[in-house]
Amino acid sequence: MLVGGLLAASLVLPPGRTLTAAASAVLCVVPLFANAGLLLNAASPYRRRNAFWVLLALGCTLWLTGQLVWTYYEFVLRQPLPAPFAREVILFLLLVPMMAALALRPHLRGVGPDLRFGYLDLALLLVWWIYLYLFVVIPWKYVWPDAESYFLSYRGLYAVQNIVLVGGFGFFVWQSRDAWRNVYAHLCGAALLFAAGSHLAMTAARQGTYYPGSLYDVPLAAAFVWLGTAGILAFRKSPEPAARRGESAGGVWPARLSMAGVISMPLLALWSNFFSAAPEPVREFRLALTLGTIALGSSLAFYRHHLLARERLRLLRASQESVEHLERLQSQFVNSEKLASLGQLAAGAAQEINTPLTAILGYSDLLGEDHTLEGKHRALVEKIREQARRTKKLLTSLLSFARRVPVEKTLLDINPLVASAVQFLGADLREKNVRIELLTEPVLPAVRGDANQLLQVFTHIITNAVDVMAEYGGGVLTVHTLRDRDRVVIEFADTGPGVKEPQLVFDPFYTTKPVGQGAGLGLSICYGLVQEHGGHISCRNRAQGGALFRVELPAINASFPQIPGATPWPPLRHTVGAGKAS
Repeated sequence: MLVGGLLAASLVLPPGRTLTAAASAVLCVVPLFANAGLLLNAASPYRRRNAFWVLLALGCTLWLTGQLVWTYYEFVLRQPLPAPFAREVILFLLLVPMMAALALRPHLRGVGPDLRFGYLDLALLLVWWIYLYLFVVIPWKYVWPDAESYFLSYRGLYAVQNIVLVGGFGFFVWQSRDAWRNVYAHLCGAALLFAAGSHLAMTAARQGTYYPGSLYDVPLAAAFVWLGTAGILAFRKSPEPAARRGESAGGVWPARLSMAGVISMPLLALWSNFFSAAPEPVREFRLALTLGTIALGSSLAFYRHHLLARERLRLLRASQESVEHLERLQSQFVNSEKLASLGQLAAGAAQEINTPLTAILGYSDLLGEDHTLEGKHRALVEKIREQARRTKKLLTSLLSFARRVPVEKTLLDINPLVASAVQFLGADLREKNVRIELLTEPVLPAVRGDANQLLQVFTHIITNAVDVMAEYGGGVLTVHTLRDRDRVVIEFADTGPGVKEPQLVFDPFYTTKPVGQGAGLGLSICYGLVQEHGGHISCRNRAQGGALFRVELPAINASFPQIPGATPWPPLRHTVGAGKAS
């Protein structure tokens, strides 16, 4: 309808303001239609494809800008365009973003979310094309006015732009497949029609046969309609990018073209000074322009290399961390096998020790029932019985911890579990000058969980705290159980040096221990086990020094039975290690 209406107006209406107004209206609407069709594709999950369609739409927007400026001066101000806003400048610039879009190649996949290098390459190409326009065309309009030289240089450079654009789309038609080939074919046809229409319009303007609304405007309007149609077809087909082969993610040739453009600037300056027949003012202008553009282009090139060096350093560090993680994982696998074998050995040894220990307990009970024993001997028997029972309890905890049993969540009382973990690890605290204080709240709600898994969590946190404090000459670990609203809380507060990075302690492979002494998986496993129980585990440094680990588990609305009529007990304190026991 738009192209047909413009064609009918060109054939029926005589040259004048009516035809000019009709042609101006059509030439303002067609780029809007092209923008609408092209920008339909700019909301895909592929950033490179979005940028491709946005750059094509930017070229249409530049045409619309030039047309609106011309219409404003023609119909509102009723005066010709001022020289700095000459329409041909905008016509030249509108092809620059379209050529830049060629470098994005949206039909190929393999580009990450970071397109900084590609954008810098496009910026260098943009600087180079503007430099060419200023170098080739502008001197004959402002420095040394020459209408014939200006027209020939402008038309020649504009023709080069159109050839690059049409050739680029034609190359993509040959390179792409299926839906993308169809889309590129339409874009190539629209670019070819625009190039032909521009050439005919400029030739007619040179010969004095062009007027607004003439038949020369019809191909230009048709080209923009064709661009919008290509965008609509691409939106309907929604072609997916294909995997690229044999090339890096960012593409090689856009960077090479940008570098070639920077290198060509001094070559053009040398040609202008020593081989060109241009007047002296033109050569001086070109030399000054080249020096300034080289400074700008070199700054962009150096910034690109700076970003590239940082990116390579980041990738090198990431690869080093990956290798370290792999080594830690391999070491952890070896240690897991060793621990499994050690657990089996410990379980077998505990079973063997348990048999004579049961006999010791039985004989001590028999001796305790002998009323003929004197007080001194009876005290010795009681000590033997007490130590034997303590040893049997430790063996029971060891067997429970070493045994592989299926996960079975039942109602649990946290206090015995925490006390078992403390007593299990309290045997070797004397040599480390570490004391564990267990402060329990006697009346706690039940929690639903697996006893072995929670025992593993408590044991690992206590072991970490004991090892850290032992390295710094000893200290006190306070284990406190309490209720906080609908949660049962277990706090582990030590007097050690604290944690350097509390927010990272639960990350896999994060460890502060020397190489070979820790794989950085223990607290990560504890975090997962607590999460499986619907709880939360956190770490922070205390103001008075040391670290605080806090385990929160959901409370069940049921308490373990107490003696009827008895008043609640005060918090119980139990101390283990450092030569003290209470």
